Amino acid sequence: MIRRSIAVTAAAVAVLATAACGEPQTRGDAGDSESSAEPVTLEEVQEAGTLVVGTEGTYPPFTYHEGGSGELTGYDVDVAEAVGEELGVDVQFEETQWDALLSGLTAGRFDMLANQVTVTEERREDYTFSEPYTYSNGVIVTRSDDDSITAFEDLEGTTTAQSLTSNWYGMAEEAGAEIEPVEGWAQSVDLLEQGRVDATINDRLSYLNYQEEENNTNIAIAVQTEEQSRAAMAFPKGSGSLADAVDEALAALAEDGTLTELSEKYFDGDYTTSEAATAAGAEEGSGD
Repeated sequence: MIRRSIAVTAAAVAVLATAACGEPQTRGDAGDSESSAEPVTLEEVQEAGTLVVGTEGTYPPFTYHEGGSGELTGYDVDVAEAVGEELGVDVQFEETQWDALLSGLTAGRFDMLANQVTVTEERREDYTFSEPYTYSNGVIVTRSDDDSITAFEDLEGTTTAQSLTSNWYGMAEEAGAEIEPVEGWAQSVDLLEQGRVDATINDRLSYLNYQEEENNTNIAIAVQTEEQSRAAMAFPKGSGSLADAVDEALAALAEDGTLTELSEKYFDGDYTTSEAATAAGAEEGSGD
């Protein structure tokens, strides 16, 4: 499946930036997105009996609707539900646009985010994170007949399709590419196939899941980042007791094999630890 894979430097990996819009219901203050939400405690969640989780709902295989309009499902959705079961509370998903999640968390609209939010030092200044539950790499995707991009530096002077608030946007911008704004992966693929952009940068697991469903021979991976990104649950800053409880839940789910089972269900491999993700990627690459 992978046509050519050349590692880029770790310095090229930037942050995933998200924000939130819409009017989901939560216990927190749903005021202006610039306000800072009060920390959410485990006691508050347990007393309410509900964990309010912000998610996109349009980002397969992580969080999406079956068949486009069916039940909300996906790896992150299943992990969040399993965490809620460990905590003994119901999980209430509130969907909003990808460009809206973190600001919704800041505004107190959610207790937690489950949407492949990458952990970065910059983000740690504003949010509290659980331990990571997914490890993956970023990839540059081009048209299959285009061999002009064989390294990250080759993006200079090209045009890439990116969501404006994602870390992939930052990577493309840092490399000197012109950015064509898009709302998501599907639109990026359309523009790429139409020749309106030269490339797009996204998560490797998202690409692999797409190819498993579509087997689109018109596009292929040109470059893969060397450093892995780490996705974790995100909470309002200072929500230590809730984050600690979620960490304990994730540890229990890892120990009993649930996390690995869910990863294999959606990705056909174990991407729940750095070591496992490295091994899964090597195994997959050996079969190309």
